[in-house]
Amino acid sequence: MNQYLARDSGLTHIPVMIAEVLSYLAIKPDGIYLDGTIGPGGHATPILKELIDGGKIVGIDRDEEALDICKQNLKTSSSILSLYHNSYNNLDKILAAEGLSAFNGVLLDLGLSSLQLGSKNRGFSYRSEGSLDMRYDQSSGSGAGKLINQTDQDSLAQIFKEYGEERLASRIAKSIKEMTTMNTIADLREAIRRCTPPNHRDRTFARIFQALRIAVNQELSILQKFLVKFIDFLRPGGRIVIISYHSLEDRLVKHSFKELASGGTLDILTKRPITATEKERKKNRRARSAKLRAAVKVT
Repeated sequence: MNQYLARDSGLTHIPVMIAEVLSYLAIKPDGIYLDGTIGPGGHATPILKELIDGGKIVGIDRDEEALDICKQNLKTSSSILSLYHNSYNNLDKILAAEGLSAFNGVLLDLGLSSLQLGSKNRGFSYRSEGSLDMRYDQSSGSGAGKLINQTDQDSLAQIFKEYGEERLASRIAKSIKEMTTMNTIADLREAIRRCTPPNHRDRTFARIFQALRIAVNQELSILQKFLVKFIDFLRPGGRIVIISYHSLEDRLVKHSFKELASGGTLDILTKRPITATEKERKKNRRARSAKLRAAVKVT
C-alpha cells in the first residue's frame, strides 16, 4: 500500500482503504470515473494505473491548494485526467463540461487530508496555530471566526450538538461568546479550556473543530444534494463508493442507498459499512473512523 503515498507540502498523505476501493469500484480499463474529492490524488493514482486509452478520471476538489498538489503528483495527459476546482455535488455540470453523459464509477472520500490538517494557516486542527478559517475553498464564503462572531449563542450551541455531538455544547458556546476576541485557533482553544474538565479535553477540542468545519463548508447539505442526483449520472452497472468519517455522513449515505435500492435502481454491495483492517488503522490514524459503503446501479 505504501506505493500509493502522495506527497503534499512535506507531509505524507496516506489514502484510506485503497484495496477495498479498487475492489468495489471494479475498474474497467476503458471506463470513465469521477473522484469527487480527489485531494492530492491518493486514490486516483492506483485507478489511473488500471486505465487504458479511452479510460479517464474526472477529479473534483473544493481545495485549490490540494488540486495544485494533485497536478504535481499525477503528471499525465489531459486525455486521461481532468481536474476541476468545484464541489462534487455539481457533477452534472462537470459532466456537461466534459461532454459526457455518465460515469462508470464514482468515488467520494469525505475526510480531511494530511495536507489540510497539517496546514499552518487553514485552522482545521486544534493542534495548529493561526486564524480560524476552516474553509476548503478559500476563494469563497466566510471562515469559522466570522461564523462564530455572527452566530448567536443558542445557534452556536446547536451547531456543536448537531455536528459535533458535544454534550457540553451550551457551556462551550457561552464561554466562546464571553471571550473578548475570537479570531484565532488559540482563542477557541482557550474558550473551550475555561469551561471543560481536563480529562479527555482533546476529544472535546476535536468535536468542536469538527462541528465548525462541517458548518463552515456546509458539508452535510452538499452531500445531501449529491445523493439526490448521482444516480442519474451513473451508467447501468456503474458503481459508487463513499468513505465517510462521521456518523451523520454515514447515516445520510446509508439511507440514500436504501431508498434507491427499495426503488429498484441500486443494489447495495455492503450490507454493513466496511472498515479498515487493524493493520491499516495502526499505520494510518485517518483510517480509524473510516466507513466505506458501496453500491451498483441496476442494469
